[in-house]
Amino acid sequence: MNVPTTDQLPVVVIGAGPIGLAAAAHLVERGLEPLVLEAGPSAGAAVRDWAHVRLFSPWSEVTDPAAEKLLAPTGWVRPDGATYPTGGDWAEKYLQPLADTLGDKVRYGATVTGVARAGRDRIVASGRDEQPFTVHIQLADGSEERLTARAVIDASGTWSIPSPMGADGLPAIGEKTATDRISYRVPDLNDLAIRARYAGKRTAVVGSGASAFTALAHLADLAKEEDGTHAVWILRRGISANTYGGGAADQLPARGALGLRAKAAVESGHASAATGFRTEAVERDTDGRLILVAEDGRHLDPIDEVIVLTGFRPDLSFLSEVRLGLDERLQAPTSLAPLIDPNVHSCGTVYPHGVNELSHPERDVYLVGMKSYGRAPTFLAMTGYEQVRSITAAIAGDREAAERVELTLPETGVCGGAGLFDDPDAAQNSEGGGCCAAPSILQIGLGAPAASGGC
Repeated sequence: MNVPTTDQLPVVVIGAGPIGLAAAAHLVERGLEPLVLEAGPSAGAAVRDWAHVRLFSPWSEVTDPAAEKLLAPTGWVRPDGATYPTGGDWAEKYLQPLADTLGDKVRYGATVTGVARAGRDRIVASGRDEQPFTVHIQLADGSEERLTARAVIDASGTWSIPSPMGADGLPAIGEKTATDRISYRVPDLNDLAIRARYAGKRTAVVGSGASAFTALAHLADLAKEEDGTHAVWILRRGISANTYGGGAADQLPARGALGLRAKAAVESGHASAATGFRTEAVERDTDGRLILVAEDGRHLDPIDEVIVLTGFRPDLSFLSEVRLGLDERLQAPTSLAPLIDPNVHSCGTVYPHGVNELSHPERDVYLVGMKSYGRAPTFLAMTGYEQVRSITAAIAGDREAAERVELTLPETGVCGGAGLFDDPDAAQNSEGGGCCAAPSILQIGLGAPAASGGC
């Protein structure tokens, strides 16, 4: 019986999103065998959940070079690099074609439930690094399998675990029992059923980022058409000069316009703001409407619906038997965390990083993409593409290439979707376009770059 050596085993990639599929493309380019495990029924399943949201970054910044090389023989042509895709565009015009090109290297309906070393729980040290990984999966029909891998790249993202409404990071008292009135996603008001949910209603929007801006602006537009529609913006801090972003002075017109529309929603009376409001509890009145209660005892007037947009966090449950080195605050790799701390950095000031910053005490297991950022929000697709380029080089034994990670780093930029940017021509007036302004090529190990502009 011929038993394959560890280096003959596939590299398991968890998640068929933008970064997971890019990892697979880089592995193929390196002559390594990837196996992508996707819990959903298609590529970019999480991205499809926000198909109606438009990205801040243009096409030129959301496709990976190795992936483009893999796609080229199929006749695929990247959409106009200066235009801005929606999540739906990204999934249909890039992610699914890429997954189709990878063929049976991508398995759908395969949920990873555990990762470990063969024959070793996390306690056992003897011979640990010589053992392959075992990856436990559950299939759509409920059956289970155990796979063997030489390395594991976890690109499963953070989409599945939105942060709760409670100001202490835990669900507010009563939040779990009010899920019939609470959503944790930017609503697609072009969907008639979703539109009916908010039309003529009083809706609280909890959060202070681009997603909250998007929801406020959408609800303000709805208020112009449907009487009685009103948004209540729940802010844990007060309103300051920075609350709405850079406005007209923003180097990203899409982002600036988004903040200005949120501001206009408040100033026009379509939205009101409850500042310094740290939610502690969710109660119901006699009519079944929700009443939000703050830590300081304040009660808001009754609310029909709540949209919670307070960020996301990584699912680490299936990694409990591997030895991860994670920052206690961000739940990001220990060496990466200081570089992405949102109290210090924007996406434009994050120092380039690769395999060194993404390594863990457990050799050959890596968290990449949004998941590598833990609870930090400022992630760029191009950052993830460079992460997997470095990591796949290291797995292939090309340490020199792994150390020489090059990143086209924007001086400023927003890392997620814009949500409202429906006029691509407007953003083309930005120097450098999209998330970029005056990009620079940087290399790991050459010393920290000069400080750049804020996000």
